[in-house]
Amino acid sequence: MKHTITIYISLPLLLAACSQPEQHSLVTIADARAHPPSVIDNGKAGDSPGDILVFDQPLLDEKMKIIGTNSGSCIRTKVAHSFQCQWVLSMDKGSIVVAGRELDQGTSTLGIVGGAGIYAGIYGDMESTNNNDGTFTQVLRYRLRQ
Repeated sequence: MKHTITIYISLPLLLAACSQPEQHSLVTIADARAHPPSVIDNGKAGDSPGDILVFDQPLLDEKMKIIGTNSGSCIRTKVAHSFQCQWVLSMDKGSIVVAGRELDQGTSTLGIVGGAGIYAGIYGDMESTNNNDGTFTQVLRYRLRQ
């Protein structure tokens, strides 16, 4: 004897099950003016592939108030063009790790690798713009896994 079971799911319930977590944004400014990166000159003298930048700088909000630190390292991959970087934005209630190609000029898009504290489960991307004054504006667009 065969039995058939029919399950009805309402459209609002189905849509709720498929919905994405809310998207957030955060704007920070990495301030390298007072604390420029240290350069480890590898290979040929001057700007060359393999050179390393190491930095630990103030992280500011849009009102230029210190909210944490911006710390990491970059390896020169293309002379006078870009570095491969990874760094941590450390703030009072958590931290965010980003990685990717950082262009010498203009805007770079990097991936958000992970986070801790209130940023645990974070994913998304970050646009980093060189302001040509020793600061970088960082716009993070992210979601938190639930």
